[in-house]
Amino acid sequence: MSFEELNLHTALKKAIKKSGYTIPTPVQKEAIPELLMGKDLMVSAQTGTGKTAAFLLPILNRLAKPLAKPPRNPKVLILVPTRELALQVTEEAEKFSKYLPHLKVVTIYGGIPYPIQKRKLSRPYEILIATPGRLIDHMQSGRIKLGKVDTFILDEADRMLDMGFINDVETIAENIPDTRQTLLFSATLDRKMISLCDNLLDNPYEIKITPDKTRHKNIDQKVHNVGDLHHKHRLLEHILDDETLDQAIIFTSTKAYADQLVELLQENDHNAAALHGDMNQSKRTRTINKLRNKKIKILVATDVAARGIDIPTITHVINFDLPRQAEDYVHRIGRTGRAGAKGTAFSFVSKKDRNLLAAIEKFTGQKIAPTVIPGFEVKEEPKKNNRGSRRRNSSRPRKFGQNDCRPSKGRKSFSKDRKSSSGESRKSSGRDRKSSSGERKSPGFREASRKRRSRPSKRRSF
Repeated sequence: MSFEELNLHTALKKAIKKSGYTIPTPVQKEAIPELLMGKDLMVSAQTGTGKTAAFLLPILNRLAKPLAKPPRNPKVLILVPTRELALQVTEEAEKFSKYLPHLKVVTIYGGIPYPIQKRKLSRPYEILIATPGRLIDHMQSGRIKLGKVDTFILDEADRMLDMGFINDVETIAENIPDTRQTLLFSATLDRKMISLCDNLLDNPYEIKITPDKTRHKNIDQKVHNVGDLHHKHRLLEHILDDETLDQAIIFTSTKAYADQLVELLQENDHNAAALHGDMNQSKRTRTINKLRNKKIKILVATDVAARGIDIPTITHVINFDLPRQAEDYVHRIGRTGRAGAKGTAFSFVSKKDRNLLAAIEKFTGQKIAPTVIPGFEVKEEPKKNNRGSRRRNSSRPRKFGQNDCRPSKGRKSFSKDRKSSSGESRKSSGRDRKSSSGERKSPGFREASRKRRSRPSKRRSF
């Protein structure tokens, strides 16, 4: 089956051909005919399967004929969990509606000033793409009314539930007419998702695109066993020196370390930038645009970027930290190998990450054999010697990461405080003992000891 065989408007077929698409993906083959017939749909499909086009093309086909009176409130509502995904869906909608100039799309999400969004909402438009929180803000102020919505789409519904938007979703759905067509797209369909479908959908047609074990055959997945943080840094520097690397996304587990890693990379003359939830929306948008325009080579991000970035020039994905959820691994590596291109995904795995790796392998149905680069092997830890006193063990070097977040000034002051609070006391106590001529300690010495014990310690806690 080709797009030419689908019952779509000629303007849409022209835009599809212009975009370089010829054959529908499995989810598009199954979903588009059902949506054109007006059925409610419950779709389980992973990222990168073409599900955005699967729901956009039937919607645009329905709105291809201009309305006699342009609406002031939306006919179609597309609800998404993140700003990045909202921008991606908007980009796809504008691409496919290129030859339908009367169609207007408005996108609203947090982080953008309200006056800008007010101006957009004051003009006629048919399609509204929104995140839950900002949409409810505009609904409560009366700027958006959902009484004319005839198509309601929840994209990445599983992500919305994970982010705690379930109550917002239900509130929004209560303001949409029951006669609507409802479409729900999710990576997984667990018990919570089934319960949400029962509340929102009417006798839905279910489509389940099972993860294809060969779906990422164009992505070379590699696992590297690592030791400490220094080992990770050395390995990362080696990978970034690869001449085949065009652009890369490095995923970290925390926002703070994403910023730290960017600073380290920039110090080593890498063109790098961060992307995470603590950045305001305008800065996040500028960063993504710079990445798209190849003004940034390396993006260091948290999972906020795992969904919603579609840039075909991303050749490498590096899991500096493994994700806590196995499905997030699929979303992460799906940022490379886009549109049939080749991609490479590296994952750094320490001893404590082995359970996470096992969960990823079970979820994807793929066993990923560790790759060893000469000179970057994990050093074996020396065998512990049980002999020796407690004092010998206490002088053993501190393990990597123990109090490493303490600033250098703090470490210096910490050692000075220790000297002043203990060394001087030992000297003074020695003088007191000497003054007692080896006999029973004097009352003055006992009083000084009590004062020393009651004196607050100057040591800093970390």
